[in-house]
Amino acid sequence: MKNTAQANLYALGAIALWASLATLGVALSHVPAFALTGLALIVGSVPTWSRWRQWKVSRGALALGVYGLFGFHFLLFIALRHAPPVQANLVNYLWPLLIVVLAPLLLPGLRLRPVHVIAAGLGFLGAGLAILGGRSLEAAWAWGYLPALASALVWATFSLGSRRMVEAGKGFPTAALGLFGLVSGVLALACHALLEPAMHLSLRDGLLIAVMGLGPLGGAFLLWDRALKLGDPRTIGVLSYLTPLASTLLLIAVTGRPFTLWIGLAVVLIVGAALLAMRVKD
Repeated sequence: MKNTAQANLYALGAIALWASLATLGVALSHVPAFALTGLALIVGSVPTWSRWRQWKVSRGALALGVYGLFGFHFLLFIALRHAPPVQANLVNYLWPLLIVVLAPLLLPGLRLRPVHVIAAGLGFLGAGLAILGGRSLEAAWAWGYLPALASALVWATFSLGSRRMVEAGKGFPTAALGLFGLVSGVLALACHALLEPAMHLSLRDGLLIAVMGLGPLGGAFLLWDRALKLGDPRTIGVLSYLTPLASTLLLIAVTGRPFTLWIGLAVVLIVGAALLAMRVKD
C-alpha cells in the first residue's frame, strides 16, 4: 500500500511538470526550435550526471532514446509556433490513445479489440474539433497540426519501443534517460548552428529554459520511471490522462485565450477516448 501511494505521488508529480511544457514552449516561442530543444534537454540531463556509470546502454537503446526525446520535443515546439497553441497542444495529447492503439502492432501477445477502434475514432474526432473549432477547414487549418500529430506518434512509439526492450531483457536504467537527453541536446544544438540564426537570450529566457529542462524535460521522466517501477501500470496509465486537461487549462489561463465549447468538447473526447481504451485488459 505504501509503495502504491508513493507511486501515485510520483506519477502526479510527473503529470504536474508535463502540464507546464506547452505553456513554457509558448513563452519561449521566440527562441529557435533547435536551440530551445537542445538547451532544455541538456539542462534536463544534469540530475543524472552523477550516475554516468549507468549510461552504458546498447546502440539500439541510445537510438530509441534520441528518437523519443529529441523527436518529440522538437516537433512539439514546431507545432506550438505554427498552429494555435491550445489546439496544437490537444492534438499532441493523442499520444496516450496512440499507445493503446499501436500496442498490438509493436508488442507481442496484445490484440486490438473493437473498443480500441471506437476509442481511436473518438480521439481523432476530438482532435478534429480542436483544430476546426466550429470553423471551416480552410479557415482553421495550420500546417503546425501535422508536427503536433507527429510528435504524439513519436512519443507513443518511443514508449512502446522502451516497453518492448524491457520485455526482451534489454531494458535500460532510469539514469540512462540523462544520456539520451544529453546526446539529443547536443544533436539539436548542432542543427541550430547549421540551420538557424544566432540566438540572443535574455536572463528571463535562461531562467525559463532552466525551469523547462529541470521540470518537464528532465525531472518528469525520472518521476515517471519511478512511478511505473513502484506502482500498478494500469492506475498510472489512467492518471496520465489528467495531463492534457491540466496542460490545456494552464495554457488557456496563461495566454488569456477563451475556453470555448469546442475546446471543452475536444478535451472530453480525447480524454474520454483514452480512458475507454484503458478499461480493456487482455
